[in-house]
Amino acid sequence: MKRPSYTISILFFLFLAYQTSWSQKKVSELTIAYDYAIRSRLDASKLNNGTINAVYIIYIKANLSSSEIMNSLFSSRTIYDEKTGSAIVLKEVSGQKLLIRMTAENWKEKNDRYQDIQFTDTVETKIIAGYKCTKARAQTRDGFTISVYYTKDLIPDNREYDPTFKNLSGLPLEYELTKGDYIIKYSLSSINLSPVPASRFDIPKSGYREMSYEESKKLGVGSW
Repeated sequence: MKRPSYTISILFFLFLAYQTSWSQKKVSELTIAYDYAIRSRLDASKLNNGTINAVYIIYIKANLSSSEIMNSLFSSRTIYDEKTGSAIVLKEVSGQKLLIRMTAENWKEKNDRYQDIQFTDTVETKIIAGYKCTKARAQTRDGFTISVYYTKDLIPDNREYDPTFKNLSGLPLEYELTKGDYIIKYSLSSINLSPVPASRFDIPKSGYREMSYEESKKLGVGSW
């Protein structure tokens, strides 16, 4: 008498597991763009003068990722190789073009605040670009509070493309970093699952002043 009930329970859990795995899609190539803004939480009359707006785009292709942030005043592009842990940073501001080489140790040092970061899901959800998103929160060791809406429907194969979210079980579609009176907000602009051209990861052979990460820190350009 108990065997049919037991069998039905097993089939039910197998069905749930199938539904979950079917709804999730692992992606090896991805382009995602955000509108980026830094603003102050101080008096509203000062917000417009203090706000910095830019476009932030991430390209993922297998073990390679390229993140670009740009507006009319500056641009910065980071090409990261998950296999080697090394990176190339290309910066341009006020006509100055810099190429900064980062070893795996440099990369770890620069992103130290995100080491061992853990996200906690909340009960809040919302739909972004047709994807159901869950809100999660985390805090860095140096005091940044992170609030993120992420979808579990898209899982990048390359989990190291952004050190902030390497421990997040999904793809962030909207998020904020808050510290003190300042908020950095990323709002989804577009998402594309088409193949990414290999040229997105080309490193310029000329036109840039090349330096090490240690040299860039001495000049005060390692963090922007």
